[in-house]
Amino acid sequence: MNRTERLNAILDLLAGSGQIEVDDIVSGLGVSPATARRDLDSLANGRLLSRTRGGAVQGAVAYDLPGRYNRDDHGLQKLQIARAASALIPKGAVIGLCGGTTSTALAQVLSTRADLMEASNRPTLTVVTNAINIAAQLAVRPNFKIMVTGGIVNPRSYELVGPYTDIILQKVALDFAFIGVNGIDPQVGPTVSDEGEATVNALMARRASEAYMLADSSKIGQRSFATMEGYPFHKLITDAGITAEQLAAFGHNDMDVIVAPDD
Repeated sequence: MNRTERLNAILDLLAGSGQIEVDDIVSGLGVSPATARRDLDSLANGRLLSRTRGGAVQGAVAYDLPGRYNRDDHGLQKLQIARAASALIPKGAVIGLCGGTTSTALAQVLSTRADLMEASNRPTLTVVTNAINIAAQLAVRPNFKIMVTGGIVNPRSYELVGPYTDIILQKVALDFAFIGVNGIDPQVGPTVSDEGEATVNALMARRASEAYMLADSSKIGQRSFATMEGYPFHKLITDAGITAEQLAAFGHNDMDVIVAPDD
């Protein structure tokens, strides 16, 4: 087992329980404690896990977003949504990921999927993103092809916006796009806090065969500043906190809702 295979195996072990000890790696992979510690340090440096005294735990889904994102009361729900979104993505797909905590959670889930880590002479996943934190998170995966749009960095979200971003996105074709939102209302539709991000999100959705909004249930019924004109969103992935009344309201407006399983 080479180093890359070993690091992937450690992430697979970590994905199963959410935490891992050095002794688990030693017994499971047949390596020395010193090698196990070096591997954990390497993965921690790549921000794929967080080191503990005797091992490691899964990193927080908002680990490298600006400080205002780091206090997240809905992290579990976002991870559930991310897993539901990941289940839609076949090996070899081309996907678009915008920024935000739920998209970051999806990137984390994809980075631990065993089938995407299998040795291959072609990309097991191609990711187009305007979020520099997501690009950095996934760039350590040798099987992934990462394309970052151009643009100006929004320091509040680490997303690239502006005309350069638009030019790049007009030259790609996506199988799936996953769009994070700050609010989703059955009547108004999805909204975000920044008009530049709204434009990029709508364009990314238009470049995809299927586009999904990612929103935990606390955002349902909420409205933010900027609408996403130019794309008629009809697919939403949320968590089990959505109410029957909210589901019915979305149904009346031709919105398909996927409710992520409540782990």
